[in-house]
Amino acid sequence: MNEINERLTELEIRLALQDELLAALNDTVAKQSQMLDLQQAQLRLLYSKIQNHTAQDDKPYSLAEEVPPHY
Repeated sequence: MNEINERLTELEIRLALQDELLAALNDTVAKQSQMLDLQQAQLRLLYSKIQNHTAQDDKPYSLAEEVPPHY
């Protein structure tokens, strides 16, 4: 009977640790999903900016022609 109690205790401990790990992994996936959504929005904005610039001019868009505001 003592062996069964020890095994049950061990299984309960493992289950608790797995629950903690699962919660941590879930948080990580949620954060990465938010970061991916933000990056996709930024990419869409950049693509839109490139398309608008190209539509206004007949020449291709070049980052080399853009001067940062501090120059």
